[in-house]
Amino acid sequence: MKNFKFLALVLSFSGMMMAQVQNQPKQEGHTDTSKFRQMYDLMATPNMYRTASGAPGPEYYQQRADYKMDIELDDKNARLYGVETITYTNNAKESLEYLWVQLDQNLFAKTSKSPLVRSEKMDPAISAAAFSRTYIEEKFDGGFKIEYVKDASGNPVSYTINETMMRINLKTPLAKGQKFVFSIKWWYNIGNYMVDGGRSGYEQFKDGNRLYVLAQFFPRMAVYNDVEGWQNMQFWGQGEFALPFGDYEVNITVPADHIMEATGSLQNRAEVISPAQLQRYLLAEKTFDKPVIIATQAEAIEREKSWSNAKKTWRFKAENVRDFGISTSRKFIWDAMAVKLGEKTVMATSVYPKEGNPLWEEYSTRAVAHTLKSYSEKTFDYPYPKAVSVNAQDQGMEYPMICWNFGRPDEKGVTSDRVKYGMLGVIIHEVGHNFFPMIVNSDERQWTWMDEGLNTFLEYLAEIEFDPNFPVDRGPAKTIVPYMRGDQNWLEPIMSNSEVIKQFGNNAYGKPAAGLNILRETIMGRELFDYAFKTYANRWKFKHPTPEDFFRTMEDASGVDLDWFWRGWFYTTDYTDIGIKEVKQFYVSNDAPANFKAQETNRRNRFRNAGPLVYLIEGSSTDLKSNSKKALDVKEVKTLNEYLNTNFSEAERAKLQAPKYFYQVSFNKPGGLVMPLIVEITYEDGTTENHKFPAQIWLKNEKEVSRVFATQKEIKKITVDPKEETADIDVSNNVWPKEEVKSKFE
Repeated sequence: MKNFKFLALVLSFSGMMMAQVQNQPKQEGHTDTSKFRQMYDLMATPNMYRTASGAPGPEYYQQRADYKMDIELDDKNARLYGVETITYTNNAKESLEYLWVQLDQNLFAKTSKSPLVRSEKMDPAISAAAFSRTYIEEKFDGGFKIEYVKDASGNPVSYTINETMMRINLKTPLAKGQKFVFSIKWWYNIGNYMVDGGRSGYEQFKDGNRLYVLAQFFPRMAVYNDVEGWQNMQFWGQGEFALPFGDYEVNITVPADHIMEATGSLQNRAEVISPAQLQRYLLAEKTFDKPVIIATQAEAIEREKSWSNAKKTWRFKAENVRDFGISTSRKFIWDAMAVKLGEKTVMATSVYPKEGNPLWEEYSTRAVAHTLKSYSEKTFDYPYPKAVSVNAQDQGMEYPMICWNFGRPDEKGVTSDRVKYGMLGVIIHEVGHNFFPMIVNSDERQWTWMDEGLNTFLEYLAEIEFDPNFPVDRGPAKTIVPYMRGDQNWLEPIMSNSEVIKQFGNNAYGKPAAGLNILRETIMGRELFDYAFKTYANRWKFKHPTPEDFFRTMEDASGVDLDWFWRGWFYTTDYTDIGIKEVKQFYVSNDAPANFKAQETNRRNRFRNAGPLVYLIEGSSTDLKSNSKKALDVKEVKTLNEYLNTNFSEAERAKLQAPKYFYQVSFNKPGGLVMPLIVEITYEDGTTENHKFPAQIWLKNEKEVSRVFATQKEIKKITVDPKEETADIDVSNNVWPKEEVKSKFE
């Protein structure tokens, strides 16, 4: 290795700066406000339950709730009746004095307080139907009617209902390792969700038939954990659900002419479908290339003609799930195909009315299969036996192994690209929710982004794998720019409770997804990101992670310090805005400028063995337009050539760079977020060169930094963030020389 001596490229400020510091008056001290400071002030302290690495600790535990249910649907009166037995196991070290049960259906009770928290204004015009529902008609009563709560011996159990929560009052505390078995009998009126809203209910068709999507249909145990104790926050309608895992045995009695899908494995298939349908299903279990129609459209049309007075009971079992969903109708067409995931075969399946065809027959189950493959590759192999897509108009909602999805052709059977891709997008999204939060079981009541944001990110990747030209509207950084440059009065940090968010889709879905995409593509790189993300998914599958567990795992598994990113992107409403402030050109010379004497003395005192100096002289603004007139080839610089001839052989000199042009570019950051500095240089001959400086370039100065570019060719143009990777909200300052620039997203 050569012994390189110091080659001084002299600037003109060090002596002046020292003098200024000495003459300044003393100022008061201040705390660390750096955007790169660690997040000890924001994140919970690690402990034996949740470690500093983001992994579950040696004392981590979670509760368990197992269910046995008998459910009956009264199709004519749109009512659901049920009896459930819950076995609750306390795995916490502490004893529990009471249990909390969620009664989410009480959102639709006549006494519900949810409508009372909404701000209202008079509309200048309103439809007659809406006016009648709002001001004249009696309010729909869809709340739970609890008939009894009993213990395992049949004795009444004391309980207290507080809106959407019910406290089970235990006679004696439930100690660690103990189980409490109790039963609840209940019923409720099923709502027409097209009229009354909600995530479940029924859709009424013109022919008098109904399509049911039933969820939150039974009293469900709340989560108790090491972070909050009982998660007994009321259900106000926006923040979704937090639930423990358990096993389910559910018997659902419906009219005999219904076709049903639900969470879990069907235990009595031969009893509830025809022999011909059973044979088609067995064929579907061996068919991996395309869906097999099990219940045909012709059969569905025949069933629609009359309502059966007979009944059938469908029996399902599900292991290690956090919830249960049901969809049933006499209108259903049913198809399925097999999907190979690792050593396991999973069934992808769809149920839909004829109104969904031909769109659903062509795409739905294929989209389910694709989603399972795409998500499994990025997280873990899908562990459940099936995934079901249900066509329910105006719906998009997920439960273990089953989800409801919108999208139908118009009355003439014509499907626009908007409807087609909208349907594909919602299927991919809702099936993807099987991974987040149905398996990686985050708390949706508190942190919507932990399931919606992570899932939207994976949805984006699955969509472009399904179709490279998929018209995505969330995921890439540029898609979140309109939101981030909006009125700050209408923005909240991602780390906000679900109920306070004003722009729910942008905040909980779009911004987290864009942030993860920035991490993967721009900050960490795909290899580091993918490994860390998969580590998080596997550490916390079938467990209850918190935001800190995600943040810490992503850093722990990648070796990348991301506190600056989490703090800015997730805990603030700061935005990215990085621009070019100034460009200066310098010329290399043997001769010192006239005002250089004091600087030379200072430099020589600091670098005693520097030897002869090479001078870089700042040019004028006209030089930037025609710098070739004054540019001096480095080969003509006497002291430089003496140095090179002394330290390098002729062969080595031939390999050295020979820059002719020197540019000092100052970049400023009007925006609050720090981001990598991505610079594209375009030369006069049309060629380009890209430079990426890590976000840590802003460590010492968060407002302005500068870089020197020594080039062999004359620079024509400099562009910051040319591919719009950092969600920069103002690209008008991203180009030098300044020109009219608009985001590709606008």
